[in-house]
Amino acid sequence: MTADEATTRDAFLGGRLTLRQPRRGHRAGHDAVLLAAATVARADERVVEFGAGIGAAALALAVRVGGLNLVLVEIDPALARLARDNADANHIAADVVELDVTAPAAAFPPALSPGSADAVLMNPPFHDSRRHQASPDGGRRLAHQAEAGALPLWLRAARRVLRPGGRLTLIWRADGLAEVLAALEKGFGSLKVLPVHAAEEAAAIRILVTAVKGGRAPLMLLPPLVLNGPDGRPRSLTEQVLRAGKPLPGF
Repeated sequence: MTADEATTRDAFLGGRLTLRQPRRGHRAGHDAVLLAAATVARADERVVEFGAGIGAAALALAVRVGGLNLVLVEIDPALARLARDNADANHIAADVVELDVTAPAAAFPPALSPGSADAVLMNPPFHDSRRHQASPDGGRRLAHQAEAGALPLWLRAARRVLRPGGRLTLIWRADGLAEVLAALEKGFGSLKVLPVHAAEEAAAIRILVTAVKGGRAPLMLLPPLVLNGPDGRPRSLTEQVLRAGKPLPGF
């Protein structure tokens, strides 16, 4: 199978962003676009994405906010190559770093020096390998499953690269809210939590969480985001976010 046969080229944000990604294994989708929509960023700021994969979230953010200084961090060399290609194909400047974000601080390159980032966004692997059967696909397994205690290590790395007052945005499974809140107690505050529901009467499937390094404001629970209406079709806000690239309200 050739490289082109092993990948697909897919449109995001109503066609304003086109990404090449593996045909099999972990594939970018709604989670990446929602993560971008919850991330606050301004032109000229340094924005770092941990676990960037093919770059979907950070590049979607760059489509909305021009002039960012992007750093995409990915452990998988094949996905890192795709992230570089996707940035180039969409004419978005980005520095792609191959790195395990749980590695010791000495392994981090100058692009990720302490206090250098204004914002960090991440979609960490959120299935505990002790409780979930591993996928036979290596890429999917790496993207979705983590050893116990991995989340605090990701947040420690984010805390290290963020400047004081820097902003963190992450997406996580809804039933792991307590784990996220506990992990953010060290060094972060001013949390905002947005539950994401597939339908109005369904339990939340995801949470979007933002935090500020050194923040002191009380936790804010935002009104839920319900993706689909009673007819099963995407709601107006869902369309604005997923197709038009609009930011989510409340952040």
